[in-house]
Amino acid sequence: MKNTISGVWRAASRFLRLTPHPSLLSVLRLPPPAFRLIASAALCVALGACGFHLRGQALLPFDSVYITGAPVFVSQLSRALHAGSPVRVTNNSKDAQVTLQILSELRERVILSLSAAGRVREITLRYRVSYRLTDAKGIEYIPASELVLRRDVTYSDTDVLGKEQEEALLYRDMLSDAVQQVVRRLQIAKLDVRSPATRDEK
Repeated sequence: MKNTISGVWRAASRFLRLTPHPSLLSVLRLPPPAFRLIASAALCVALGACGFHLRGQALLPFDSVYITGAPVFVSQLSRALHAGSPVRVTNNSKDAQVTLQILSELRERVILSLSAAGRVREITLRYRVSYRLTDAKGIEYIPASELVLRRDVTYSDTDVLGKEQEEALLYRDMLSDAVQQVVRRLQIAKLDVRSPATRDEK
């Protein structure tokens, strides 16, 4: 999954830096910026077709989960669980065995380097997701944890629109990566989830 998206992204990066042949632009009757914008949109669709599906069946230590918090992340994680696991995602915490709280979702953009003329040359994009897993009784199985992903990208103030599209693709890539990492963390929480019930029986 990650390799597929990375491959699409590398191809997209190379493609967006190209200037299409004049004969192609004359046929399409498009200036280069408009061509890159349309190409970016097409690549976004292709990337979306690759994303948010788990590799194989994800074996999770619970039968149902209620996910609450950041809407975009919740939506994509719910979609991934529906497509790649037998776990039921509920609309009410009372109907779920566990509750996954997405405590925060942040996107950060930091200047990485400047040119000799003082213009931005490179930037770092960061994507942060904090989450916590509990059961109906409030017992904590995964304490508040944070995922931090980053991508470095070149910047040009002469192609602002193209760079905005590039950043959007990178954030989408990081979102998909974060969804996969959270699912893997839920999978290895198996012993933590079962141990409180065992203690209660004793």
